Amino acid sequence: MKYLDEFRDPTAARTLVDHIKKRATRTWTIMEVCGGQTHSIIRNGIDQLLDGAVEFIHGPGCPVCVTPLEMIDRALEIAAREDVIFCSFGDMLRVPGSHHDLFGVRARGGDVRIVYSPLDATRVAADNPDKEVVFFGVGFETTAPANAMAVVHAQRLGLTNFSMLVSHVLVPPAMTAILSSPTNRVEGFLAAGHVCTVMGTGEYGPLVEEFGVPIVVTGFEPLDLLEGVRQVVDLLEAGTPELRNAYPRAVTAAGNTVAQQTLADVFVVTDRQWRGIGMIPKSGWTLSPRYAHFDAELKFGVGHLRVSESAECRSGEVLQGLLKPNECPAFGKTCTPRTPLGATMVSSEGACAAYYQFRRLEAAAHA
Repeated sequence: MKYLDEFRDPTAARTLVDHIKKRATRTWTIMEVCGGQTHSIIRNGIDQLLDGAVEFIHGPGCPVCVTPLEMIDRALEIAAREDVIFCSFGDMLRVPGSHHDLFGVRARGGDVRIVYSPLDATRVAADNPDKEVVFFGVGFETTAPANAMAVVHAQRLGLTNFSMLVSHVLVPPAMTAILSSPTNRVEGFLAAGHVCTVMGTGEYGPLVEEFGVPIVVTGFEPLDLLEGVRQVVDLLEAGTPELRNAYPRAVTAAGNTVAQQTLADVFVVTDRQWRGIGMIPKSGWTLSPRYAHFDAELKFGVGHLRVSESAECRSGEVLQGLLKPNECPAFGKTCTPRTPLGATMVSSEGACAAYYQFRRLEAAAHA
């Protein structure tokens, strides 16, 4: 299959759905750890088609959603300074901090700019030597190589007015935290294909061995997801947990070794706070000592900022798969894309945003 439409073929999809429903002797609980997969599952009604065979619980696979509130407040503190040009991808501008968001900073006169690549931010820094230029480096392993290259590029250019506010998180430690939780319900995982494109599949084998759960790497189109589910269900029914790659057109066991070398040079592993979940040991990256002079937290002295999460927002339970978005009392009422309580309602990959776009009428009908 070479073309996108072939991965959306309804006849092939029905064949996979029928196989899964015939194979499943009970309802299996499967978690996807990717916001793009969550939206594809909900948008295409895959969870409804597999009702009775599979229950999907939507994990912390949206990097915007898991960026902690205190990191947003650090970004707001830096962006509000007169001598700063704050650069970010557009999906971060409406993520609420304690009191407002980056759009609010811009409305108050802050120089907040949307960029489409971290290298754009280095260009802004080169063009504005009288300003401090900060890039908000958010994401999983997928976006980290480009952010790392921006730091390397800034070093080569000798830019002293460029820095990065780093909030990178790693998928395998989050999966470990979920599986180790006393409230864990996950019986199998769909692993994010784009993360594995960079990092390979080697980090998932130990999770299969330690926790006895099947993990299948898959993509984002309907047939990708259904094939991933089929393999997970087959493994669960056979009682043989394994690691499998159902996305071989993009993922290899080794991953992108050049990108991995750059990441190892620019970043070091650190404990990281996850919004709605809390501290997960060794679950993130921060700049290595060699590049610490590009660390915006250190340069602007904002690392001390600590804030509490909103009690009304239950995104943490959503991110851990303990609550469906439309089961939250605030969903579609006090929490909407225009008036979000948390990032899961703002991000284009957030589970709450997916349910609001595709399922809110169902929620209203059952209210």
